[in-house]
Amino acid sequence: MKVTEHIERAKGKTLFSLEILPPLKGQSILPTFESIDKLIGFGLPFIDVTYHREEYQYRETEGGLLKKWCVKRRPGTVGICAAIQNRYKIDAIPHVLCGGFTVEETENFLIDLDFLGIDNVMALRGDSVRGEEGFSPEKGGHSFSADLVSQIASMNKGRFLDDEIIDCCPTDFCIGVAGYPEKHMEAPCLESDLDFLEEKVRRGADYIITQMFFDNARFFEFVKRVRERGITVPVIPGLKPLATKKQLNALPFKFKVDLPEQLVREVISGKSEANIRQAGIEWCVAQSLELIKEGVPAIHFYSSGKTDNIREVLSRIA
Repeated sequence: MKVTEHIERAKGKTLFSLEILPPLKGQSILPTFESIDKLIGFGLPFIDVTYHREEYQYRETEGGLLKKWCVKRRPGTVGICAAIQNRYKIDAIPHVLCGGFTVEETENFLIDLDFLGIDNVMALRGDSVRGEEGFSPEKGGHSFSADLVSQIASMNKGRFLDDEIIDCCPTDFCIGVAGYPEKHMEAPCLESDLDFLEEKVRRGADYIITQMFFDNARFFEFVKRVRERGITVPVIPGLKPLATKKQLNALPFKFKVDLPEQLVREVISGKSEANIRQAGIEWCVAQSLELIKEGVPAIHFYSSGKTDNIREVLSRIA
């Protein structure tokens, strides 16, 4: 079922969704299932599965020269999405990236997803490869997520790259895109970032999931400005319960988000790991309750592979 259909069927009730990481290459999928098992009782209608690009390493050869190696630490999302849908009978949503794919590879990837009965995709540009200063598209691939949205939307209309194909069976993907209440790290300002978001919706995006944020005022202002532009698709807020003192620096550095002073003080004053973890849970619960009160269609939780604290949040708000 499409994300938009889940929202329509909820008739105003806030849904809860989850984003997970694929297991590391060579690891079992069982820990992933165990993480999902802890939350499945809360009626999750869909689960996002991230996609991780390759990394490059330089290894010394026998002759003393350095050789560039391509390393992929996590497998792709097709298999894990299929496993989730088969096991739980809920919708799995793969992230589809511009980075690392040609347009032909993207089309083949989407055809595989369509064959598996996957109804939703999250269309993202993707981050730069570790070791590179900025994002570099694959030769013959997309540079911007709006172009990726256009390709998916074209396939939904039965238009494929090979013009000689006849009697094409169109796909029917519900297309999600990312929104940034504090703007994307590469955007010069929020208004220009909203220009890009508006373009993605114009080209066919059906819903928006935001980057994590810790100040609801930022989200409400973001939605206000989105609606003022005539964008009517659902906007789903993304939350993450802060769990360690290390995240005070790690999250702003990696995701370019601000942490409210009150939250920072509560974490710093925590006398134990348990105190810090509980402070993050309490903050996320307060955020969630306010968002539910304001009638958001869903709350999307970023798990980073761990769901114990999300389970505690859901037990307080569901």
